[in-house]
Parts: sequence; C-alpha cells; structure tokens
Amino acid sequence: MTNRTSGVLLHITSLPGKFGIGTFGKEAYDFVDFLAETKQTYWQILPLTTTSYGDSPYQSFSAIAGNTNLIDFDLLVEAGCLQVTDYETVHFGDDPEVIDYAQLFTTRRPILEMAVKGFLAQDKNSAVFREFEKANSSWLNDYAEFMAIKEYFGNKALQEWEDKKVLARNEESLEAYRQELAEQITYFKVTQYFFFSQWKELKAYANQKHIKIIGDMPIYVSADSVEVWTKPQLFKLDQERKPLYVAGVPADNFSADGQLWGNPIYDWSEHEKTGFSWWIYRIHESFKLYDVLRIDHFKGFSDFWQVAGDAAVAKIGTWEPGPGYALFKAVKEALGDLPIIAEDLGNIDAKARKLLNDCGYPGMKILQFGLEDVEGKSIDSPHRCIPNSVSYTGTHDNEVINGWYNNLTVEQQEYVDDYSNRKPIEPVTQAMLRVLFATVSDTVIATMQDILDLPASSRMNRPSTIGGNWQWRMKAEDLTQAKKDFLVKMTTLYQRGNEQND
Repeated sequence: MTNRTSGVLLHITSLPGKFGIGTFGKEAYDFVDFLAETKQTYWQILPLTTTSYGDSPYQSFSAIAGNTNLIDFDLLVEAGCLQVTDYETVHFGDDPEVIDYAQLFTTRRPILEMAVKGFLAQDKNSAVFREFEKANSSWLNDYAEFMAIKEYFGNKALQEWEDKKVLARNEESLEAYRQELAEQITYFKVTQYFFFSQWKELKAYANQKHIKIIGDMPIYVSADSVEVWTKPQLFKLDQERKPLYVAGVPADNFSADGQLWGNPIYDWSEHEKTGFSWWIYRIHESFKLYDVLRIDHFKGFSDFWQVAGDAAVAKIGTWEPGPGYALFKAVKEALGDLPIIAEDLGNIDAKARKLLNDCGYPGMKILQFGLEDVEGKSIDSPHRCIPNSVSYTGTHDNEVINGWYNNLTVEQQEYVDDYSNRKPIEPVTQAMLRVLFATVSDTVIATMQDILDLPASSRMNRPSTIGGNWQWRMKAEDLTQAKKDFLVKMTTLYQRGNEQND
C-alpha cells in the first residue's frame, strides 16, 4: 500500500500574532499542534532567507542567512535578552491581516539592538555564540560584513556602493571597514544566532509531533547579495558586478510581457569546473533547516530563459542549456538520496521531463491549471495525476480558490462543479479540497487560505508585480472547529492521515 500523506502550505510570516508579522513564537507552536491534531504530515513554508526589495523571500541578500523579521521577542525575553517593557508599547502595524514591512523596518531594529546588547552582557552566552560562529564560519562573517557595509552606504544595492575598492573586495579596504563597523557586524551575527536558535527549537518541536518541514530553495540568488559580492566568478557579471544577463520566463499565464526576475544568470561552466561544489554546499545547508526541500523553477536546470541585463521586460530573450543531470548526479554522490520536490511548472518540454525522470524526484501538479481545461486533457487534471507527485490546488503564486473560481467563465465553473460533484450549498473551497485529497498523488498540500475559505484578497503573490505581495496574515479565530473537522475528514477519508498522530 502506498504511503499517502498530506500537509498545509502556510509561510511563517502569515501566522497570527502581536508583532506585525508571523514569528517563531507561540503561534507557530500552536500551528504545529493544529497540524498534528488534523493528522497532517507536512508543514510547507516559503524560503526563510532574508528579504530585500519588494519583500519577496525569493529575492534575498543571502542564500543562507535567515530572515530576522521572524525572530520572536517573547522568546528573547525568556532567554534573558529583553524585557517586555522594551516592546510592549511599540506599534507594529494597523491591520492584523496585512504585514506593513516599512513599519517593521523601523520598529524592529531598535528592539533587536537591545536584545543583542542583552545577549552579549551575559557571560554564559559567550561560549555558545563562539560555537555558533565557528559552525557557520563558511557564510556568517561574509554575510555580516556585507550587511554592515551595505547599511553604511545607505542600504544601496551592492553595485551602487560608492567605494569601488570594497566592492572589489580589496583586502586593505575591507579591513578598514571591519574595524569601523565592528559593532554593526556583531549585530548581524548575533541576530543570526537568534534566528537559527529559535528556528531549531521550533523545528524540533514539529518533528517531535511527527510533522516534517518542507522548505523552499529558490533557484537563483539576488543581484544584491553576498554571493555576488564574494563569489562573482559563479555568475555572468561585468567588472562592477552588474549582471550581464538576468533570469525570468517568457510570456506565460501570469504576464504577457513575461516575468523579469532580475536575478543574475549562473556561469554554469564555472560551476561544472568545481564539481558543482557551491550547489552541494547550498543544498547541504538547506537540509540543516528542512526535512524535505522543494527546489523552485526546476525547469531552469534543463534550460533557462536568459534576458539582457538592461532589459525592461522578459519577453525578449533566449533559451540556454542548463547543467542538466550532471548537477544532481554530483549532489547525489556527495549527499546521498535526498527528499527533494521539483517545482516543474511552466514551459515543461521533453528535455525538462527527462531531467525530472532521471532524478526521480516527484514533480508538482496544480489542480487549478488542470480544471481550467474543460476537455480534461491538461497534464494537471486531477485524473492525470501520478503517484510520484505532489498535488496542490495552487501555489503562493496562484489565486486562492475563491478568487480563481470567481474569475472562471461560466462554462469552466460548471465544469468544476460537475467534476467535483459540488453540492448546491457547498463552498467551492471544500469541493476543491475534496478533489485534491482524492487524487492518486502520494502527497497533497492544501493552502491555508483555502482551508479557511478566504476571499481573493488573501492571495500571497501576484507574479511580475511589485508592492502589495507577501503581506497576507491569517486570523487565529478564522480557524474554527468546523474547518478543522473538515480537514480531518478529508485526510482520513482518503487515507492520508499521519498514523503517528492517531
């Protein structure tokens, strides 16, 4: 009998709570309890790395460092680093369902600075912090220096730094900044210690409850990142580290102009020369954080869309060959068989399908895409799912079910209703979740907005748009007993229950 499982997609930032954004605090532990109570196996989240322009977790200053917005202040009080009075009167935002990133940018920093001072003032912390520095020496120093220098230059992008010597990593210039910015560098190191300590505790709690974490690894890094600064040879850049070419996708369902992501393109020949050592390292670091890893834009490893670095839109570009199976062969030889999910969405041709088959990873099925085809011929149609796949009604880039259904034609709506055998007064979210859990896919992941039957305004991201994304937060009171009961019913009816939580 196959091991049928299920889980829920909810990013940490979308958790409820009093700090203007979801954190690693009490509400995260409550969410783990909810997953265990409803017999789930997985909690899927978005990347935990730092966010930059546009607040996207897919545009990070570092491929490794954690997002310090997720650090919980109450846990820092428990650790003796803060007093409740340090933040109890601070205003973190007006709307409990919408993250105000600009507000957080100004309000969180002074509190974290107090926490860093409180942490360093305790002698008992010196040994554990030194151990953390040592264990993370492969990235921590470079990251802290990058962030401190970036801040010194008014948070400008790396390519706009006025001092071209430090941009080029002249050692004499670097040493001068290390001395001048020593306090800020320490701040960035200690806050990373806070992040990783709190996440480690939360993940351990989830694992004790037999919940596994599905993490997310973007294929690309940001042009404004520590990797571009310290490892320029891995990318196609000019002398000032400006991308010669950037990533994106051609015109698609989301945008007539394509999606211009702006991330620098890898110099794959250089990666191959090193035996893909940076990729092996990156994936190894990811599995310190997660139990299962979803690799975003898997298509880009077979062929990728390359756009000129100064292009305004992505529709004009070229398909270029990616590293193919050689990369994943090297990863397997170095790290063994790993639980990886391939995000194989978009323009998937025979070459991309062959790469997925060679790797053996489960791909993804998006039921919204499948049920838009009233002839039922889409590869994403529920009846075309295969066991070695992970099915979703939609991802963070899609409309939530209510928004999606309301935008369908009358013919498509009738098809969805007939296909799901939707009852006259049944919410379309429940009908779609029923279809999802019934598929033959070994694993299905339900989006939290759909479990809560929320409207279109709860959408997480609209690709190719800046502003208004990544802001949605759930309200704790929306998770009623009736919604929990429905999730349990679907999970057990279609034999996906986590038997360890019976």
